[in-house]
Amino acid sequence: MEIKINENPFGSYLPSGIERFDSQMRFVAEIDKMTHILRQTVLLDQSRRENDAEHSWHIAVMAQVLQEHFVENADLGRAVRMLTVHDLIEIYAGDTFAYDSVGNLSKEERERKSADKLFAMLPSDQGNEIRGLWEEFDSRSTPDSRFAACMDVLQPFFHNTLTQGHTWVEHSVKKSSVLRRMDIIKKWMPAIWPWVEANIRRGIEMGWLKEDES
Repeated sequence: MEIKINENPFGSYLPSGIERFDSQMRFVAEIDKMTHILRQTVLLDQSRRENDAEHSWHIAVMAQVLQEHFVENADLGRAVRMLTVHDLIEIYAGDTFAYDSVGNLSKEERERKSADKLFAMLPSDQGNEIRGLWEEFDSRSTPDSRFAACMDVLQPFFHNTLTQGHTWVEHSVKKSSVLRRMDIIKKWMPAIWPWVEANIRRGIEMGWLKEDES
């Protein structure tokens, strides 16, 4: 069943008369739409696909649990902030599946336009600050953003290991594609790389992942 998003959740809002507060609350209402943006990853009980809000919450908690395995000195608080806002732009841009080669061609442009629209709702100082966190996350140019990116790739990988490779099977994902995506773990969380490799081997053995043609 298709879920329809209320396009004007702010319509019944009682203005406070404080311009800054009202713009902040408009933004808060708008990001509720994250709960309707579905990802390819399924919940562990496989009852349905997870939404962006659930994904963001999950990896923000994962960061608090797994920081000790990251080899750089990352600021946990900043990384968690990135993880809670990194997918906000998908409210308008939609989720782009990591292994969708066609969708990824237009991803950058769609997300930039989405950021322009979404962050303009906030007072400029806050809009610029949150947009900066989103851009830093995408850049992977700092320890904080690399740690956040590790969480973002690790969570769906973990879900696939516990759901019989659900999205790998559904999209006929190849071993080489998973290795490329998980390379950030090899570089920045090397202690858990053997576990990643073991799960990829199991994925091949179980038929969840496809071997690359020689």
